[in-house]
Amino acid sequence: MSTSLEGRKAVVTGAAQGIGKAIAKALAEAGAKVVISDINGEGAKAAAADIGHGAVGVTCDSTKVDQVNKMLEDAAENGAIDILVNNASIVPYIAWDDVDMEHWQKIIDTNLTSVFIASRKATDMMRAADRKGTVLNIASNAFYAGTPNMSAYVAAKGGVVGFTRALATEVGKYGIRVNAVTPGLIDSDGVKGSPHAESFGFVEMLQAMPGKGQPEDIAKVVAFLVSDDAGWMTGQCVNVDAGMIRL
Repeated sequence: MSTSLEGRKAVVTGAAQGIGKAIAKALAEAGAKVVISDINGEGAKAAAADIGHGAVGVTCDSTKVDQVNKMLEDAAENGAIDILVNNASIVPYIAWDDVDMEHWQKIIDTNLTSVFIASRKATDMMRAADRKGTVLNIASNAFYAGTPNMSAYVAAKGGVVGFTRALATEVGKYGIRVNAVTPGLIDSDGVKGSPHAESFGFVEMLQAMPGKGQPEDIAKVVAFLVSDDAGWMTGQCVNVDAGMIRL
């Protein structure tokens, strides 16, 4: 078995830090030419410089169709990318009584609509180039747990799971695979600076195995799922959370 991605073109959205950056690094180390896309352009460029292996950082708002389309066209270099990882996300912590329409729409746009925007363009390009590519969506085990203070987020990530299954059915006949990963609570940059950082003790009690999940734990699974070793897998949602949720 080998997760070699030599010669593949990959795009990872929201990859300036945390899980996205770890995924970009894993793909680059496996041989892929990686474009790190993030609304924080300077952060994306810094991540690319840190990763090396020819990685490139670009500024892109994943909720803007024109920006996403241009970013993917540039990354494809007059063809199509082979790998799209939809990682861009906002992880809020807000009580249900404080959820208003503005918050709801922002979370849905960033965590769900962005997945559609990038997948729409990427799969169109893959089909036009007769490229048997793969789309990998980052969802969350919060969808299964119904985590409190995250209602819009849970709804959006549940949508990602459903979209993954449906899109896999739509594009499978073209040889395009679509899968998702549902991480548990991860010791990432974003979590460390949020109220979620206080939840590790409770979450660890629910896990089958002790410890804090690291971004690299998710990246390793993603690298496998986008490789030829997972070539007979599509429409699947792989839970990576030390057994907190036992499906």
